Order: sequence, then structure tokens, then C-alpha cells
Amino acid sequence: MKSRFSFAVEASDGAARTGTISMLRGQIRTPAFMPVGTAATVKAMKPETVRKTGADIILGNTYHLMLRPGAERVAKLGGLHKFMNWHRPILTDSGGYQVMSLSDLRKLTEEGVEFRSHIDGSKHMLTPERSIEIQRLLGSDIVMAFDECPRADRPREEIAASMEMSMRWAARSRSGFDAGGELAQRAALFGIQQGALDRELRQISAEQLTDIGFDGYAIGGLAVGEGQEAMFATLDYAPGQLPVDRPRYLMGVGKPDDLVGAVERGVDMFDCVLPSRSGRNGQAFTWNGPINLRNARFAEDQEPLDSRCTCDTCGTYTRAYLHHLVKSQEILGAMLMTEHNIAFYQQLMQAMRDAIGKGCFATFAADFRRDYLR
Repeated sequence: MKSRFSFAVEASDGAARTGTISMLRGQIRTPAFMPVGTAATVKAMKPETVRKTGADIILGNTYHLMLRPGAERVAKLGGLHKFMNWHRPILTDSGGYQVMSLSDLRKLTEEGVEFRSHIDGSKHMLTPERSIEIQRLLGSDIVMAFDECPRADRPREEIAASMEMSMRWAARSRSGFDAGGELAQRAALFGIQQGALDRELRQISAEQLTDIGFDGYAIGGLAVGEGQEAMFATLDYAPGQLPVDRPRYLMGVGKPDDLVGAVERGVDMFDCVLPSRSGRNGQAFTWNGPINLRNARFAEDQEPLDSRCTCDTCGTYTRAYLHHLVKSQEILGAMLMTEHNIAFYQQLMQAMRDAIGKGCFATFAADFRRDYLR
């Protein structure tokens, strides 16, 4: 019988580790990168193409899907997996970050967040219970607790108060999840550590989350403008504050060198819009660093985007052709560039899994940074 949720660490090398999350809809190899399917689509890609790149799981966005087409409508149409033709695991975020960053006229209270849609100005209320209910209606496999993500430059007392409220919301999210009947029997629930860049606050958050009990634990409140140095300084201790036998998910990260540095520090899961957004804007990630295909120097370059990449884009098309597509704003350019970037991220994750398994991750990381950051 397939497991609702289990996580097994198969090899460790320093703090870095590789393993497998097993769920009813399939296995997720860790470290894992989740392409972001904000509105039931990874932009410019078909779901079957996303899977072909090596992705085991994708992310859906509660805020966007609750506003359009609506969680109740998605449920009526058979759930998010059927709706978008992705039949492997889906993680849905709670909507909290988008409410804070995208919506107008929001009002934050202990109950939740009242806000107006950025689409049509309609009024909505998002609470921990409603967030869990929306994720249930979508058919999420990994459900995220509802939290608030304050800016790292806010006063410490403000960050502490926000963290404590997020922990109360985490307990309410747990209760809502457990009361969800079939949801609790087939899906997993992750809690989110908060506390910005403050070690003591993050320790308190981790202890309260562990007391509540979750299937996995996310590290929230990073990659929100603090810079890589501050993020890594926090990751030097934050993963170790969380249970060692559960997956650790760093939300919203990031650049390829961010991923390598975070895996070095014990992180297992990632998501970010960067590979798809950059692809649509003419930037390709390669083993020798990012390149901008808008640059005139690629106009007659007959090499592939990346000679080490095994994706269909690199195996079929030249930099010159991709330069032409990008400069001409052709839709195919966005499609091919996004396919390459998502594939590159998946190849990077596989290379890290292999290096950890062989016990040579430090060498891999040093070689990667030498080539990528040159």
C-alpha cells in the first residue's frame, strides 16, 4: 500500500543530504526543485514537458487560484491535477505571502487577512481555516500552513509579534487540516518557520512548530530582499533547528548558486519563479553562468545554449536562432528558453543528488561555483 507521506534520507555529506519523499501520487527525489505553476500552469510550458525535464512535483498558488478560476470551480472540475493535466504531486502555498505583497487595502487581524483582489477589487477574507479549505478543494498533496511573512528590516518586536501570530495560525491550520476528512488521509501538511534573520526568534518558532507536529517544515521569511550573504548566515543555523527526520523546504529560492549553498546547509526542497520568468525575458542559466540572449554577440552564434545541457532546446536550436526569437518577441522563444531553464535546474538537482550520494559534495560545490560565478 502506498504511503500518504514518508521521508527517507538515503545519504548525507556534511549537512547536505539526499532522499525520497513518498506520496500517493508518486515519489519526490530530494534535493528537489519545484517549478512554479502559479495559475495552474508553469508559464510557457506544457505539463508533460515539465515532467520530461525531470520535475517530480510542481507548486500551485492558492491566492491566484482562489481568485481565478476559483477553488470551488476547480473542485467541481475534478481538482487541480485533472484540471491542468499534472498527475504527480502538487504543493500549494497558503496564499499569505501574495496577500501581503499583491493585494490592495488589506487589513490584518488575529482572525486573518481581509483584502481586495488585485484583479477586480473584490473583497475577500483569508484565514488559516479558509486557506486550508481552498487547498483541500484544489486537491493539494502538500498543504502549507497559513502564515505572515514580515520584511526582515522591520523592528524586532514587530517581527516577534508576527512570528507568534504565525505560530497561532499554524496551530489553527493543523486543526483545519485534521478536520478535513479525506484531506488528512491522503495529503501532507507543512509548517513554516518564521523569525526573519533573528536566531532566537527562529528557534522559538521551530520549537512551537515541532510541538504542533507537521509532516515537513518550511523556512519562510528569506529571499525577500535581505541578500544572499544574510540568507546564508540564517541558513547556517535554521535548518538545524528543525526536525532532522522531516523535509526542510526553503520557500521562494532561488538562483542556481543559492540552491547549491542552501543544499550545503541542509535544505531539501525549493521553489522559485526565476527559471520560468528569466526564460520569458531572454535569460538562460548555464553551467558557466547566466547569459542574456538579447545581447547582439549571439546574433550569429551557432553553438547551443549550453553544451553540457541535455534538454531538447540545447540539442536542437542554436543561440543565434534563440537570439532572433527573443529579439522578435516570438512566443516560441519564451517556450524554448523556459524549457531549457527548467531542465537546467532539474539537471543541477540531479547533479547535487549524485554528488551527495558519492560523498563528494564539497568538491562538486567548489567546481560549480568556479564555473558558474567566474
